[in-house]
Amino acid sequence: MRPSTIVVRPAPGRKSRAIVRFGAITVPAAIGRSGRTILKREGDGATPIAAMRLISGFRRGERNGQLSTSLPIRRIRADMLWCDQPGDANYNRLVRAPFAASHEEMRRGDGVYDICLVMDWNISSRARNRGSAIFFHLIRPGYEPTAGCVAVSLSDMRRLLPHLRKGTIVRVL
Repeated sequence: MRPSTIVVRPAPGRKSRAIVRFGAITVPAAIGRSGRTILKREGDGATPIAAMRLISGFRRGERNGQLSTSLPIRRIRADMLWCDQPGDANYNRLVRAPFAASHEEMRRGDGVYDICLVMDWNISSRARNRGSAIFFHLIRPGYEPTAGCVAVSLSDMRRLLPHLRKGTIVRVL
């Protein structure tokens, strides 16, 4: 039987570091600059302690080409944005440019969203200020903390992707 849960445990030493385990695969990761929390709020810099289903993903095709996964993955276009404005009707949703409310660009220059998996945090059942754009994405150099996401290296993401599918659980402990 294939494992269906990615477990994200805190790593010793720094609150923004974690260990990701999926079956026999164990890799280092970065999490939110504020560590983990059960009371996630927009802009707090913490990764939610929760079990979140993988919904879908995004990729920069010109940088990564085809990916081996059964998870639905869309190619990122220049006009793709993610709304992070709690008062907007599109809060925590993919939107298209031009878009006036606060948002993140999906086609980022730093490459962390070159492979970006969407976890069901505050998406299926949205609440204002509960946190937006909680993704499983690529790491910055030096395993810098995230704004609340889980991040791994490109090589580790490529090791994990073939085993992931819609509904795989990411459990942050």
